[in-house]
Amino acid sequence: MRTFEGSYAVCITPFTEDGDGVNYSSLRRYIDWQIAGGSPGLVFLGSTGEFLSVSDEERVGITETAVKTAAGRVPILMGTAAEDTREAVRLSRQAEALGVDGLMIIPPFYSSPTEDELYRHYKTISDAVSLPIMVYNNPATANVDLLPPVLARLAEIENVRYVKESTMDVTRVRDIALLSGGKLTVFGGIMGFESFLEGAKGWVSVASNVVPRETADIYNLVKAGNIRGAWDLYLRILPIIRFVGGIWYVGGTKALLNAMGLPVGNPRPPRLPAPDPMQDQAKTLVRQFGLAVPQ
Repeated sequence: MRTFEGSYAVCITPFTEDGDGVNYSSLRRYIDWQIAGGSPGLVFLGSTGEFLSVSDEERVGITETAVKTAAGRVPILMGTAAEDTREAVRLSRQAEALGVDGLMIIPPFYSSPTEDELYRHYKTISDAVSLPIMVYNNPATANVDLLPPVLARLAEIENVRYVKESTMDVTRVRDIALLSGGKLTVFGGIMGFESFLEGAKGWVSVASNVVPRETADIYNLVKAGNIRGAWDLYLRILPIIRFVGGIWYVGGTKALLNAMGLPVGNPRPPRLPAPDPMQDQAKTLVRQFGLAVPQ
C-alpha cells in the first residue's frame, strides 16, 4: 500500500470542444506534464474534476487513462463519492479493479447524515476494498462538516488513513492529528501553506493544475525547514491560487489551461465558462508567469 505526501493536483477533466466527450489526448498530455512538472500525486474526479458531470463509461475511461499514463510513476487517487452507500461501494470497487492507488470520498452530500450514518457509510466502503481512503471534508458543498472529533472516530476504520480538510480553520489540522492519535494524515484543501505550518503532510490543490512545480516546492521547502523560502514562493504564486480559489475554480482553471496551450474545453452545464473578463485575466496571468504546457 503506497503512502501519500506532498502537494497533489486535484485534476480537471478535459472535455472536447463541444463538451460531448472526454478529450483523452489532452488528458494523457496533461498527466505526463504534471508528472514531469513535479506533482507527487494526482487526484481525479473530485469537485474540480466535475465528478457529478461524467457518465459511468467516461469514469472508467478516465480511470484507465490515468492509471495507464501514470504507469506507477506517482500515486493515482480517484474520487468515488455517491449519495447512496451501495453506489459508493460499486464505484470504489471499480476504481480498485482498474488499478488506482487510493480513493477520495466526500460524505453523502444531500441527506445530511448523522455521525452514526457517516461511520456506517465509510465503514461499509472500507470493508469492500483494500485501498487507503482519503475522507474529503468540504462542508460548503457536502452539507455536513466533519469536525475533528468525528474524523477521529472515522480514523478507527481500517482503511481510512487520510483526510482532505477543506475549511479555512487550519487549527483543525492540529486537532485532527491529536484526536486521531496520528492515525489520520491531514492534507490541506483550501489553505495549503498555512496547513503545512500546522502539520499537514500534503495539499490537494486546485492551483497545482497550473503550477505543479511551485505548489510541490512549497511543501518540500516547508518539510526541509525553509519556511521563509516557502513563504516567498507562496506569495509569488498567490495571484494564481486566488484566481482558481473562488466559485469559478473549474472555469478559471480551464481558462488558464486553455490559454497555456492545452485544450481542455469548458465546464459542463450547469457550470458556465469563465466570463470574458476572467478569460482575459487568465491570458494575462499566463503571460506574466510564462506558463505553457509543452506539445
